[in-house]
Amino acid sequence: MAALRPGYLADLAGGPDRFFEPPRTACPWCGSGRLTTRLRTTDLLQHKPGRFVLDRCEDCGHVFQNPRLSEAGLEFYYRDFYDGLGEKKLGDTFGGRSGMYRDRAKSMLPYDPAPKAWLDVGTGHGHFCATAREVLPGTEFDGLDFTDGVELAAAEGRVAHGYRGAFPDLAPQLDGRYDVVSMFHYLEHSTDPERELRAAWRAVRPGGHLLIEVPDPESRYARLLGRWWLPWLQPQHLHFVPVANLRRRLTDLGFTVVAEQHAEPHDPVDLLAAVWLALDHAAPREDAPWLPRPPGALGRAGRVALLVAGIPALVLGTLLDRFAVRPLSHRLGLSNAYRLVARRD
Repeated sequence: MAALRPGYLADLAGGPDRFFEPPRTACPWCGSGRLTTRLRTTDLLQHKPGRFVLDRCEDCGHVFQNPRLSEAGLEFYYRDFYDGLGEKKLGDTFGGRSGMYRDRAKSMLPYDPAPKAWLDVGTGHGHFCATAREVLPGTEFDGLDFTDGVELAAAEGRVAHGYRGAFPDLAPQLDGRYDVVSMFHYLEHSTDPERELRAAWRAVRPGGHLLIEVPDPESRYARLLGRWWLPWLQPQHLHFVPVANLRRRLTDLGFTVVAEQHAEPHDPVDLLAAVWLALDHAAPREDAPWLPRPPGALGRAGRVALLVAGIPALVLGTLLDRFAVRPLSHRLGLSNAYRLVARRD
């Protein structure tokens, strides 16, 4: 951290305003100018400086970051999250979710029980691909990502081929190669979702399938928990697409949506995550290279004391998430994600 601190402080010397593009006056999904502010928040995970605004289109319901991060902003706020300082923590987190990965792979079985080639876009360290081979042992899984995690995934054998870069730029060399292309919690990170969907149409062979899972901005949790709803994930999540919007756009591109799921992709962590985010926000900061100096002994002790005091609330949130809310999540409108399976015609 000491080695990284001078670089971060130099980046922040002029303030965070340079990390943003000019604000939009029209919806990036439908072009309407009827915009309202949906949410104002800060970086609740890394606690990097900056304030972030999500606007909502009153005509189509699309929610998007406005002003949006610039290329410099994307580099700054992604730095040391999935790679660098955050690589081990995030790798351990994603590596421990094998049950969820198996469920994702099984969602394709009714539509293609034996795909030969599968491309996972936004694969990270490739943990989904490694687990999905247990469900589909005859399928070759490739991964694509713009971070160096995909290179690690290839080196570790979790993917057969790892492509590093932007999907729309790489799509021409992947033309019609895949029986399945998956985007699990990827589209919300993209600067231009429609361009990503067009790239997917190109990479999927005719008759093949596109599998998309994204946060559901129409979830009641999004309103009830406000800025403490984990899927807002600011500043990384740039677009939140209502399911009706995505269905129509896929149809326009030449897909047929064959399945829409809400209960299955729900991740039962909303209350636990909200409690953790609130505790972490209230506690003194732990050390990070974007802070001017490391915290002192008093601050470290105060942080530990507050987090320990919050353990009962964390346990209660976990129990409610898993045993009270999860069985009824879709019926109560609390599902935090949705999944679409679409066939390329």
